[in-house]
Amino acid sequence: MSKKKLDLSGAAAIIIGLLVLLVFVPVNMIISYYDKVYDMTPSGKYSLDKKTVELLDSVSDKKIEVFFLADYTMEDFQNAPEFLPLYHTLEELEKRDNITVTRFDPVKEPAKAEELNPEGFLATEEGDIFVKCGDVIKRIDHDKIFQTTSAGVAEYAGEGLVASAIKVCTSGTLPTVYFLTGHGEKTIDDSYSTYADQLRASNYAVKSLDLDKEGVIPDNAGIIYIAGITKDITDKELQLLSDYSDKGGSVVVLAAPCDTKGRFDNLETFLEKFELGIDYNIVTETVNYRKLEDRDATQSDYFFRVEYTPHTDDLTQDLTTDINTAVSAGRYIDGIANTRSVYEIPGSAGEDTSFIEKSPIIQSVADYSTGKYTVKSTPMGGDDETRKDAESLNEEEKQSFPLSFGYYSYNIRTMGKVILVGSADIIDTDKVSWDISGTQYLVTYLNTWLCDTDVEVGVPNKSNAYDKMEFDTIDKAESVLRIFFIVPAVVALVGVAVWLKRRYA
Repeated sequence: MSKKKLDLSGAAAIIIGLLVLLVFVPVNMIISYYDKVYDMTPSGKYSLDKKTVELLDSVSDKKIEVFFLADYTMEDFQNAPEFLPLYHTLEELEKRDNITVTRFDPVKEPAKAEELNPEGFLATEEGDIFVKCGDVIKRIDHDKIFQTTSAGVAEYAGEGLVASAIKVCTSGTLPTVYFLTGHGEKTIDDSYSTYADQLRASNYAVKSLDLDKEGVIPDNAGIIYIAGITKDITDKELQLLSDYSDKGGSVVVLAAPCDTKGRFDNLETFLEKFELGIDYNIVTETVNYRKLEDRDATQSDYFFRVEYTPHTDDLTQDLTTDINTAVSAGRYIDGIANTRSVYEIPGSAGEDTSFIEKSPIIQSVADYSTGKYTVKSTPMGGDDETRKDAESLNEEEKQSFPLSFGYYSYNIRTMGKVILVGSADIIDTDKVSWDISGTQYLVTYLNTWLCDTDVEVGVPNKSNAYDKMEFDTIDKAESVLRIFFIVPAVVALVGVAVWLKRRYA
């Protein structure tokens, strides 16, 4: 008795088709209603990282405003695939009840841009993102949102930057740079005001601090500046600064030359913690072709060329590659003005000082023909001992070695950091000139190393990932090709042949 074949023609086919429609149409409508999107990218480019979600949950009680300064609708984003990760980040933020996302063109709506920049410190450029919570506003530069690694890999950093900005703004305050007062120095209300505005434009709050009077370093202190003092810090300040650095604090010392009687004993004691010291001198250049111009465009002995010490592999911190690249490209001039020399102190015998990493970052330049160093050290301030030390720097045998005008020191155990530079002209509106722009840029850039305003939240940059296979020999590659391409092709051909033979059976 022969078996009956399933007849899928005629009425039976129509009935089966209707049944399929009855099942799939409602399912499709349900899926469309919930608009569920599954992010299948390896790095999760189109969904929020788990740490971002946790952060947003923890600040759900705070009103947060996010502003995207671009005349883009969501449809525009969807038509530009390279920007889709940012589209999805903004979309996910907008779903939160406590977060509002506003998009506008700062050129067409300048009033809105001014509201985000009430004091005029922050630039408002197309493509920037601003995050606001209460009175705290943080700007995210559009150049940082999409980045390219040294290997040429395109990465999306926007989610991590937005999450960092939300964390900073909801904390109630930006990282604050405090300038110490009470030591005869200039202040952020006068000569240092322009530099203070530059810091504010980089998302730092900037304030003065009479540490001896206040008796405490505020918890929000990101960096302490000791700039251009003419009197020593007090015993109380020494103790407070030591405790601060022992807890991972960052300090910048701009030890400009000054004609004082006696030494800065307490400042020297603090610097010794980081194995650094200062000479009591002022350094000038003796060779004309290395002299630079002051603010009046007059060549000066006190303005001269330097070099920014190249990074080496034995150091964990690379602080000079960027400035050297910029100088090579002609964007800045490698000069310094009105500076004393500074130096490193070797660790005491028998003591383990391997946890202190220090290196010069600014040094004098040797003469091309003789290999000798041509700067001159003139004693200034200090005492008889420091005067002899300053004069000895001019001795013939010592001119075979560079003088240093800037150092960094990093305590790997405590995370305390110090930048020491022998000049304060680089932040002084009354003194700074274009010919020392390189050193000014370097010091400004080093603030990011000392205290990055982009708080780490653990959200990595996201990039496209492509699967690949590598083979040791051509034979192995051909074997895999046969498995993945030739074998399936043969099977397909056999299938077609069987179908042709049996199609009328």
